[in-house]
Amino acid sequence: MRLGGVPRSGRIRWRRVLLWAALIAVAAFVAIQFVPYGRDHSNPPVTGEPTWDSAETRALAKRACFDCHSNETTWPWYSKVAPVSWLVQSDVNSGREQLNFSEWNRPQDGETGEIGETIREGSMPPWYYVLLHSNAKLNGGEKDALIRGLDATIAASPPGR
Repeated sequence: MRLGGVPRSGRIRWRRVLLWAALIAVAAFVAIQFVPYGRDHSNPPVTGEPTWDSAETRALAKRACFDCHSNETTWPWYSKVAPVSWLVQSDVNSGREQLNFSEWNRPQDGETGEIGETIREGSMPPWYYVLLHSNAKLNGGEKDALIRGLDATIAASPPGR
């Protein structure tokens, strides 16, 4: 018997295909949870912070930058679920490598002189981070205050000293 132009046996075949596709997707999701990358949610000790020019600068940096650029990362629940955990771990590793406010006693790999421009142009914090962390979104005045404060902090307390 035909219903809606599709023979009944054809509908059953499509349901079976969709069921198998869903089962394979669930099995793949479960399997990737066992990939060991993205589970190193450690926060190494803080070995040295800059001498901040003001408490406001540190508060703004903590709010918008510290999750990726310090050893004080807050690891949300989704950072434990692959494949999102892989992206979060990669961003934190990369951020800490480029600029780490918790290891200010070592030279930084990133150009500290370009921090202001990176914030001003909107590259930091990244848009996808701000989607899940609305408190990291800085308005124009806060961006200007953070840039001025970071410039003053870096001038008075350059990394690696």
